[in-house]
Amino acid sequence: MSKARNSLTRTSLVHLALIGYAIISVFPVFLTIINSMKARNAIFRNPMQLPTPETFDLVGYTTVLGQGDFVNYFQNSFIVTVVSIALVLLFGAMAAFALSEYRFRGNTLMGLYLAIGIMIPIRLGTVAILQGMVATGLVNTLTALILVYTAQGIPLAVFILSEFMRTVSDDLKNAGRIDGLSEYSIFFRLVLPLVRPAMATVAVFTMIPIWNDLWFPLILAPSEATKTVTLGSQIFIGQFVTNWNAVLAALSLAIFPVLVLYLVFSRQLIRGITSGAVK
Repeated sequence: MSKARNSLTRTSLVHLALIGYAIISVFPVFLTIINSMKARNAIFRNPMQLPTPETFDLVGYTTVLGQGDFVNYFQNSFIVTVVSIALVLLFGAMAAFALSEYRFRGNTLMGLYLAIGIMIPIRLGTVAILQGMVATGLVNTLTALILVYTAQGIPLAVFILSEFMRTVSDDLKNAGRIDGLSEYSIFFRLVLPLVRPAMATVAVFTMIPIWNDLWFPLILAPSEATKTVTLGSQIFIGQFVTNWNAVLAALSLAIFPVLVLYLVFSRQLIRGITSGAVK
């Protein structure tokens, strides 16, 4: 009884922490959205005030949709993000399954090697990455961004998923082997459905850095045809003059897909984060 009460208390504390974090995180988003629908003077005079009939103005959205190819920018960001997440989840889950299921010489060292990618930022290798992309002719292609983001996300995916896969019952996997299932069938049909909360957690934490990244699109794919929405919004930021209405409108539109993804995966995300707190 005491153990159940302690588990319930820990779960409640985790939920309260998540709610507090959400409030802190959502407030800047809220300010961005309300100011994107206000006239320029109102943005600077009363940034905390909601739009009124006198200050309401959608000139920022008109500028964004009329200047630049933002439909193409959104399409590029969507393709890069979705493909990168799919590859991170696939290869990360397969590597995590191998590390957690099979015992071989160098298992621990391999896990530590993959974990190094979490501790060392991939941006430190920007020059080498750019040289490699130039040598292979992948500069100004979405493929270059997909490869970089996949390599960036796999270490975290392996680190999270391997811990969850160790909790999957060995009896279940052995029963599948007795029934004649291949290792691939065991992985895709038995293991993956049981770690869906962890997969959703990895997907959310992988998507946000990819969607909001400015560095690698600027370095590897700065052409008009391959610009992402984050890079495309920079056209409104000048050296001497910044169109804040357009910048805030572009950022508000860029926030929308992230919010949709969070709402879709929110239940699985919370289960994945809190599962360790109720053991």
